[in-house]
Amino acid sequence: MKKYLTLIVLTLLFISTCSEAQTKKKPTHKAVKAHFIWEGANLYFLMTDRFYNGDLSKDVTFGRDKPAGKLRGFEGGDLRGIIQKLDEGYFDQLGVNAIWFTPVVEQIHDGVDEGTGLSYGFHGYWTRDWTSLDPNFGTKKDLAELVSKAHAKGIRIVLDGVINHTGPVTVMDTVWPEAWVRTGPQCDYKNFKNTTECTLVANLPDVKTESNANVALPPFLIEKWKAEGRYDKEVASLEAFFKRTGYPRAPRYYIIKWLTDYITEFGIDGYRADTVKHTDESVWYDFKTECEYSFATWKKNNPSKVLDNNTFYTIAEVYNYGISGGQMFDFGDKKVNYFEHGFNSMINFEFKWDAKRDYEFLFSKYSDKLNKELKGYSVLNYLSSHDDGQPFDAKREKSIESATKLLLSPGVSQIYYGDETARSLVVPDTQGDATLRSFMNWEEIKSNPATQKTLLHWQKLGRFRKSHPSVGAGVHQELSTSPYVFSRTFTKGDFTDKVVIGLDLQKGKKKITIGAIFKNGTKLKDAYSGKQVKVISGKVTLDTEFDIVLLELN
Repeated sequence: MKKYLTLIVLTLLFISTCSEAQTKKKPTHKAVKAHFIWEGANLYFLMTDRFYNGDLSKDVTFGRDKPAGKLRGFEGGDLRGIIQKLDEGYFDQLGVNAIWFTPVVEQIHDGVDEGTGLSYGFHGYWTRDWTSLDPNFGTKKDLAELVSKAHAKGIRIVLDGVINHTGPVTVMDTVWPEAWVRTGPQCDYKNFKNTTECTLVANLPDVKTESNANVALPPFLIEKWKAEGRYDKEVASLEAFFKRTGYPRAPRYYIIKWLTDYITEFGIDGYRADTVKHTDESVWYDFKTECEYSFATWKKNNPSKVLDNNTFYTIAEVYNYGISGGQMFDFGDKKVNYFEHGFNSMINFEFKWDAKRDYEFLFSKYSDKLNKELKGYSVLNYLSSHDDGQPFDAKREKSIESATKLLLSPGVSQIYYGDETARSLVVPDTQGDATLRSFMNWEEIKSNPATQKTLLHWQKLGRFRKSHPSVGAGVHQELSTSPYVFSRTFTKGDFTDKVVIGLDLQKGKKKITIGAIFKNGTKLKDAYSGKQVKVISGKVTLDTEFDIVLLELN
């Protein structure tokens, strides 16, 4: 008996020791279950080729080895690089809950000189084959892993879709058939027709998105698919699509089918649509219809992977649209409501100008617009991007202010890769938009204290925004002018979220007006400093070294 008791004790000690060892292991990351509202999302926009190189073996494919203009060739960024930064928790620390990256479909194989030096399709907007991923960016296996790992962290994935045009014509990349594209005239943007039925620039064939004529597959694509051993599969899939939908075999419907296949296969959560105003608006209504069908199909086929009951999200790039225009965009001879033609949100080209004003002007204007004229929709705010040559802070002298205004404004916030690290937007010897597209400054994050300080500010605000839908999707209310204090309140069904924020405060001891937002006796936490306080007589008092306070329920 004594022998057995000794054995039992030793067994229990062994189990206890193993259990203790396991608890001392570094905990694996688990997704933060913050309430996700698209209208208040914190979206990170990156250029796939310029973010991080995770696979050095695929830096040159299709013989793309000609000397290119500065920052106009492939630099090595890829899907595996994004995956690596997901694994490292970079996006979690920044409070990101949606990632949009530039297109990763197969690009033209050659390069072209548009007057700025030889350029390759590193940016992803020069499509050769919508059904394939470009090996420079990665594989479909990589994309599946990226989506899966992002979803595990509560991060949505937004792909970038181009329907308006193909890639340029080169010796290696033949022009698409005449029934598919036009090669002129070039757009002059004077009216609707001269914006939609024309080429954006010389040698960028414009897809005839207005056409309802049946077209056959391009011979080069047939030859390519046969060489890759997937011709029969692709044709059968097209047959099924056109039989189900009843659409004519017009160019736009082929492309819509090819783009929505990525939803059905991978479960992506949204599309940012490129060059929207250069096609007829009806294109996007059909696009959204097929996006929603594909998303519902993916959810049905993958019930255990569904994040929530949000529908598929679409963002329109209508160049020069601004929130002051409300739901309309004016072509001069015609006004178009793109929200009514399939879009949940539009990129707001006006934000960088409004951000030059004071906080209260900015916040109250956007809250009023989004909760009245644009209720049910949203806008995507940005301060810098890959093709806007007039960013808010070109010299990166106002990175702290940029974060505060962008991440605390109503609407969806778009962090352009490197905003959070003051990545330079002025690169010597570059021409045109290349200066906006340098490689992510990872080394500065490691070695530069100023960069680290800037990043920390963006991280604190980003995580606060992610935790509180009220910041981006709530109603703004000024509580005090001096010191400047305001609240945001968001209610949807049984869910309510509210916060109180103070900006440009005195460092050290400060008294913050809470008003009726939180009752007396309520315990709050300042998410910026980590300090805890209690509401007394409609105010809180705290002593911190910062001039900003982010109050939330403790």
